[in-house]
Amino acid sequence: MTTARSQNLDWINSLRLIALFAVIVLHVAAIPLGQYGHVLLNTWLTADFYNALVRFAVPVFVMITGALSLHREYELGDFLKKRLSRVVIPFLFWSLVYVGYSWYNEELPFDGDAWTNTKTVLHQLKYGSSYHLWYVYMLIGLYFFIPIISKFVRNASKREIEYFLVMWLIAMIISQPLISRFNPQVDLHNFAGYVGYLVLGHYLTFNFDRKRNIISLMVMLFLVMLIIITWGTYLLYKYPTGLITLLYEPLGPAIVLLASTVFLIGRFSKIQLPAFLKQAKDFACKFNFGIYLSHALVLYFLDDLFGISFKLCTPLVSIPVTAIICFTLSLLLVWLLSKLPVVGKWLAGE
Repeated sequence: MTTARSQNLDWINSLRLIALFAVIVLHVAAIPLGQYGHVLLNTWLTADFYNALVRFAVPVFVMITGALSLHREYELGDFLKKRLSRVVIPFLFWSLVYVGYSWYNEELPFDGDAWTNTKTVLHQLKYGSSYHLWYVYMLIGLYFFIPIISKFVRNASKREIEYFLVMWLIAMIISQPLISRFNPQVDLHNFAGYVGYLVLGHYLTFNFDRKRNIISLMVMLFLVMLIIITWGTYLLYKYPTGLITLLYEPLGPAIVLLASTVFLIGRFSKIQLPAFLKQAKDFACKFNFGIYLSHALVLYFLDDLFGISFKLCTPLVSIPVTAIICFTLSLLLVWLLSKLPVVGKWLAGE
């Protein structure tokens, strides 16, 4: 049986913040990536590189959730009430904000019929009013499952957890487009999905001990996977086969390896930050979810009002600079929201 050991949350906070910034970089770089053949090749290759560099972001978020959640025993109603309220309330607020932005941007028409307008809003809430909110829908689904999977993890042996992870990887591999035709129709969907990242995050936190030269090995593996994903995606675009984003898919072996290297580097690194940087990091971590929810809106306005995007200068510089500006303004925005009486902390995702 796996026992919960006392964990130093400082590395978790660092990793969470890195993953959040990686998401913003990803969304800045995604625009030129989707314009293959319509932007300069150097611009596209730079976007491809940055996309590959930060594709670990969402898997690492889920792995952190697993590391923090699966070793605990929960009272079902209390868990769902606390976790879901902290996610759903700010999510609904920001979903409506993005509905408002779509109306402001004349992408979402509203007429004088109240019922028609209500159905339009409900449709947006059903399918997501902004591209990045898919993560929240997925996270809510995982929260429903955490009280169940945590019972397995807390009572399972290390070998049984490893069995689950191996079956998860097998289910993932045989679902890949190039391999799925060889699947002998064995139904492994019960092992599929992001729940595997929950278990992987727990396993790498509680069942994986530090090995000699582990950080060097993980850095080398990260660089190898970065080259494979970057170059492989370029070839998939250059010689299109309908598998263009294959190596970018979060539920794919390449990203599992990439995310695992980042998670282990984050866990075993012993970087001591100056006191003021640690305070800044801890402050930003308080608003991690709010920054995630709001950053797409900030990116919209940075581009629309100030022309700040990957086009600002050479993309090698403009992509991370735009991400830094977006991160800073998003943090400022949700911090100001948190100052509102009564509802502030809910709207800011604090």
